[in-house]
Amino acid sequence: MMQDTILSLATAITSPADQELPLLESLCACAEAQIAGRLSDGTAPEDCAEAFTCAAALYAAAGLFSCRSSGGVEQFTAGEVSLRMSTASGGAPAALIRQADALMAPYWQDDAFAFLGVRG
Repeated sequence: MMQDTILSLATAITSPADQELPLLESLCACAEAQIAGRLSDGTAPEDCAEAFTCAAALYAAAGLFSCRSSGGVEQFTAGEVSLRMSTASGGAPAALIRQADALMAPYWQDDAFAFLGVRG
């Protein structure tokens, strides 16, 4: 059930071409596993189902957008030479990941890293 919801949401975000669907399905499965692996002890995906499915879809969409972005030449002019490079999806993948992380923050284990002072 969650897998279908995640794929449905990711499809709505990315509008994939037919040949991209197998990749998107795999990205959804990987995102689901990644998020489930970071849940706090005692928290099941069902406990945060809405945030979980949205976050997994955002992760999968970010993966697909990253695969799509070629960063190729968007425009080239010979007279008075100008060249514009395409950023394709720009910062979209990073923004989607940040949004997914924010959605799941209340449900994840604290993975913060800190240095402790050592007396010398």
